[in-house]
Amino acid sequence: MAFPFSAIAIEECRLSDTPTQDSPLPDALRISAPAPLIDIGANLTHDSFAADLDATLERARQANVAALIVTGADRDGSLRAHELSERHDGLYATAGLHPHHAADWDPAMETTMRELHQQPRVVAVGECGLDFHRDFSSRADQQRAFEAQLALAAESGLPLFLHEREAGERMLEILREWRDHLSDAVVHCFTGERDTLYGYLDLDLHIGQTGWLSDERRGHHLREFVRDIPSERLMVETDCPYLLPRNLPAKIKGRRHEPALLPWIVKELAHWRGESETEVAQSTTRTARRFFRLEGTGE
Repeated sequence: MAFPFSAIAIEECRLSDTPTQDSPLPDALRISAPAPLIDIGANLTHDSFAADLDATLERARQANVAALIVTGADRDGSLRAHELSERHDGLYATAGLHPHHAADWDPAMETTMRELHQQPRVVAVGECGLDFHRDFSSRADQQRAFEAQLALAAESGLPLFLHEREAGERMLEILREWRDHLSDAVVHCFTGERDTLYGYLDLDLHIGQTGWLSDERRGHHLREFVRDIPSERLMVETDCPYLLPRNLPAKIKGRRHEPALLPWIVKELAHWRGESETEVAQSTTRTARRFFRLEGTGE
């Protein structure tokens, strides 16, 4: 399925707030972005998309999501993300090992990742990084796997797709040591504090924003400084099926997030940055095209 790159004019909001027979999204949530968008983090290999992936991608197209980066977070997920990127126009992949699975890093994993990083549709190393909130893998294993993937990024020249939660201080220490050997990097789904953000920006890193911004329980602090992110460093993502925005005007059965809802994140981001939705859409897409070195995704 090819994604068109011109905006699709559909109603901003329709009368019904119930799902149609062939869509889990209520009509009230089916809006189109004012300019083409790129979702830089979509977990489309998740089992929840297995039964309706084609329909999910069609809804994304109708919402004016021009391209999606499918996240690879372990060996099987990275292989499947690459497979999806080869099967569908407008899809690209990352390949890496999430810190939750860091204990799985071994020579065979490194060989698989190195091979994936040579594929044209794989556009970043990751998801990789540090997560000291969950500690599903030991911190020693996390740092070992992270530095091994930094080495692969330096070797391949690909940008990095980074995960960090409650580990900003250590992440910054490691990245400072490696920064001169790396091309670009984005801290996806940034949820940290102002000082951590400034540390990443000082290293010339990019920042990804999600529906976390709309979460009144835990995302309100981001609203105070999200406008401090330069437009040329800012990108948008759903991180679907996770992080469904909490302020949507209608409920979704099953509460599965999907790429067609990316315009709602742009709407929220534009509000707190004091910009128009068109400005945010155009600048984040321009930044993502440059960062991931994409061709043909439109402006």
